[in-house]
Amino acid sequence: MSCLESPQRPACWLLILFSLLLISGTVTAQISLSVSNVAFGGVQVGSSVIMPAAVTNTGKQTVTISQATVSGTGFSFAGPNLPFTVAPQQSASLSVSFTPQTSGSITGSLNVSYWASWGGRNTVHSSSTTVALSGTGSTNGYLTAPSSVSLGSVTVGSSQTQALTVSNSGGSSLTISGATVSGTGFSVSGLTFPYTLPPGGTASLSVTFVPSTTGTDNATLSLSSNASDPSVGVSLTGGGTTSTGTLNVTPGSTSFGSVAIGTTLTQSGSVTASGGSVTLSSASSSNSAFTLGGLALPVTLAAGQSVPFTVTFAPTTSGTASAHISFFTSTSSSALETASGSGATIQHTVELSWNASTSTSIMGYNVYRGAVSGGPYSKVNSALDPSMSYSDSTVRSGQTYYYVTTAHDSAGVESSYSSEVQAVIPFP
Repeated sequence: MSCLESPQRPACWLLILFSLLLISGTVTAQISLSVSNVAFGGVQVGSSVIMPAAVTNTGKQTVTISQATVSGTGFSFAGPNLPFTVAPQQSASLSVSFTPQTSGSITGSLNVSYWASWGGRNTVHSSSTTVALSGTGSTNGYLTAPSSVSLGSVTVGSSQTQALTVSNSGGSSLTISGATVSGTGFSVSGLTFPYTLPPGGTASLSVTFVPSTTGTDNATLSLSSNASDPSVGVSLTGGGTTSTGTLNVTPGSTSFGSVAIGTTLTQSGSVTASGGSVTLSSASSSNSAFTLGGLALPVTLAAGQSVPFTVTFAPTTSGTASAHISFFTSTSSSALETASGSGATIQHTVELSWNASTSTSIMGYNVYRGAVSGGPYSKVNSALDPSMSYSDSTVRSGQTYYYVTTAHDSAGVESSYSSEVQAVIPFP
C-alpha cells in the first residue's frame, strides 16, 4: 500500500504491468499448439475427401484438445473423438472432410480449443488457435485408376499382359491425351489417343511386362488428360525369372455328394502358377455330367497368380459318377482335379382317398394299380385297409399310374372296381 501512497505511483504501476507481462509470457511458453493449414485441392462436386490437419504440442505441458469447430460450406470435422491429449513435443492429427456442393474455390477455418493445468491448485490455462481450410469444387471430368499393378514373376523372354481399367467419376467428359511408361520392361497399349471418356465411363489399357533379366523391375505409368486431376500415376512392378512354371489345382479332389437327378450343384476351385509364368491353354472334363466353367482361355499366369473356375455336377441317371477335370499348358504339361458325386431320384408319394361304400358290413378296402388305363391292375396294399385313404410310396419318377379300389364285406365278398383315377409322377 505504501507504493500506492508514494509520489512514485506511476513507477509502481509500471512495475505491476511488467510483472503481468512476465506471467503472460510464462503461460505462452507453457502451453502452445501448432496446427497446419489444410488444402484439399480439386474435389469433385458431391464427393467427399478427408484430409488430416497435423497438430503439434510445442509447449511444456500436456495439452488436452477439447473442441474442434469448423466453418465454411462443405467442410466438417471428421474425428477423432474429443477430448484427447497430446504430450509435449508430440504430434497428432485432426481429420477434416470436404464435400463441395458447388464448383469454384471454397474457404473455411478450423478452430481448435485446448487447455492444460499446472501451478498452484492445478490452475487450468486454456487457449485456441485457428487455421485455414481451402478447396475447390469441380464438375470437370475426374480420372481414376488403380494406384498400382503387379505383373508378378514372368520367365525371362516371355511376356505377361494385364488389363488396367480407368474411369471418369466426374460430371463431364474428359480427354486422355497420352499414356507413358518410365522404366524398362513395361509397355502400354489398347487405346488410341486422344481418347474421350464420358461421365461414368470406363476404358481398358493393356499393360505388358517383358523382362530381359532376372530380378524385380519397377516403372510408373503416367496418364495425362484435361481432367481436374491432369496427371494420374500408376506404379508397375514385375519380376524376371528363369524358372519353368508349373500348374497347381486347388482342391485336388471335389465330392458333390448326392444330387437329385434333374438338379445341379456347383463348386469352385482355382488354378495357380508356381515357379514361373504358365500359359493355361485348354481344359476338359472326362464326364459330361461334370462341366467346367468360369475360365476364359488361353490365359497366362505369372508365378503366384491364380484364376478361379467352377465345376457343375448335373446327374441324369441314378448311381455314382466321377470325372477327371484336366488343365493343359502351352508346354503340354497338365494338372488334374478329380470330381465325384451320385445321382439320386426323389421319392414321390401318391396320396389316394375315396368315399365310403354304401354297402353294409364293410370290413375294408383294397387298392389296385395299373400302368395303362383300364388295367390290368395289381393290388398294392398287403392287407385290407379299414380307412378310406392310402399312400403309395412305391412309384417311380416320370411314370404314369392308374388306380382303382374295391370294398370287402364281412362275408369276404369283394366289390367291382371303382372309377379309375390317374397319377402322373414328375421327373425326377
